[in-house]
Amino acid sequence: MTSVNPVAAENKQGTASAAQQQLTVDYNAFLQLMMAQMQNQDPTNPMDASEQLSQLASFSQVEQTIQTNQKLETMLTNMSFGQVDDLIGRTVTDPNGITGVVERVEVYSDGTLLGLDNGQGILLGPGVSIS
Repeated sequence: MTSVNPVAAENKQGTASAAQQQLTVDYNAFLQLMMAQMQNQDPTNPMDASEQLSQLASFSQVEQTIQTNQKLETMLTNMSFGQVDDLIGRTVTDPNGITGVVERVEVYSDGTLLGLDNGQGILLGPGVSIS
């Protein structure tokens, strides 16, 4: 693995928050679209009750899916912390020969960054040896 500078680590942290913002935008757009449709329906040909119920059910499904995804992401993050906290104080070496003692662990949605005592960082992945 290659060493990672602090700027790259910051970019990784932004990835999860950007995904969450995109999810929120989609959810809000769905709400706005549904409200606009209800407000602008043709008074001479209003939406029938079954169609309205179908849209409300879709709204409920979207909301439940978002909540489930948030809970799963929290659970996966907690599991990752439980697995990597044992690495603190251990010596790690990446395939490029960068070696150091792990001082901190940063878990992101797309990987785990090990902060070393020499100021460098190693992305945890294939080829990293732990002793």
